[in-house]
Amino acid sequence: MYFDIGRERKMINKRKALFGAIAIILITTLFNFTIGNLVAIKMGQRVVISRATYDKYTEINEKYNKLFSLQDYLTDNYYREVDEEILVEGAIIGMFESIGDPYTAYMTEKEFSDMMTRTQGSYGGIGIIVSPGEDGLVTVVSPIEDTPGERAGITTGDKIVSVDGTPVSANKLDDAVELMKGKPGTNVKLGIEREGLEKPFDVTIKREEIRLKTVRSEVLDNNVGYIRISMFDEQTARDFKNHLHELNRKNISGLVLDLRNNPGGLLGQCVDIADQLLGEQVIVYTEDRQGKRVEERSKKSHTDVPLAVLVNKGSASASEILAGAIKDVNRGTIIGNTTFGKGLVQQVKPLNDGSGFKYTVSEYFTPNGTNIHGTGIDPHISVDLPEELKNEAVIEKSKDTQLQKALEVIKDKL
Repeated sequence: MYFDIGRERKMINKRKALFGAIAIILITTLFNFTIGNLVAIKMGQRVVISRATYDKYTEINEKYNKLFSLQDYLTDNYYREVDEEILVEGAIIGMFESIGDPYTAYMTEKEFSDMMTRTQGSYGGIGIIVSPGEDGLVTVVSPIEDTPGERAGITTGDKIVSVDGTPVSANKLDDAVELMKGKPGTNVKLGIEREGLEKPFDVTIKREEIRLKTVRSEVLDNNVGYIRISMFDEQTARDFKNHLHELNRKNISGLVLDLRNNPGGLLGQCVDIADQLLGEQVIVYTEDRQGKRVEERSKKSHTDVPLAVLVNKGSASASEILAGAIKDVNRGTIIGNTTFGKGLVQQVKPLNDGSGFKYTVSEYFTPNGTNIHGTGIDPHISVDLPEELKNEAVIEKSKDTQLQKALEVIKDKL
């Protein structure tokens, strides 16, 4: 049985989100106001407070009386004892959900720890990057190269509707991710919906220890260097510099940068890599709600061999920043398919109890001022892979039409 988001569940989630938002606003208001109005005089069993403080608490009571009443009613009348800590957690989660941004979310201690692990170390899982889809389903952005998910044929755009028979949905993305993770050597069964297929199908995948090697390189025909970046984690820029240095030692005549199925990652790592390729100029700039603009710029020194960049619909976020900068300043030729289209920047904040949250803090723009959110970056040269190869985990280089076009472009430049 596959999960279907119905009207009733949507209404429940909206009520939960509203409840959470009101609760956290209340807590924040009480805290901020109390800190600013600590002056009070204790007289026996009474406390004399300022008129302003009294008026403020009266306003809070009137505004949130329904919330207080419903909380008391649930606590007193629900057929089982209610854990107030769970109510608070639900309120916080609801506040973040009420914003309606899939990239803004509160995370419990375990969820936050798991997220940090994905950018810092290794974990037991199948190696796929997922995102909330507009249809409410867990959507595959891309499988990570040389992982069980890729070898099992999971591909960009697949919808994961169940994990080991448990229905999953985008509004509980972290729960879905947690179900897919597990001890290396154990199996997990995914229910998949795929465009072009009438019915969902199941895929059983054996979990492995996912150790992210995000950069690899080699020398191809005519002494052309090839660097593949699968995502941007804390080690990617360092590894990229090492690989580029080794290729330069071999006197490469051109460079192909492969960002296909790269879901993004850490902006700082992307900027450091762009610094090796672009020369002195703007890489990307961000703007927040107040219109404050922050630019990231590259230095003058850089590798100046002819450059071609491979992208597809699985190229997202930081990989789009890098491709967009290269395109805007005519540093290289972009080849492949239109990218994913994620033009928002998130910050991650830890909390004292081990939990944390991420939130969208700004939009980013390519050097020419383009915001690609929802549209993506169009390549200079549009090239499709052969239909029979689109879902293949490993493609023979001679049959990789996008790579062959990149080599052709580099040859023409030489």
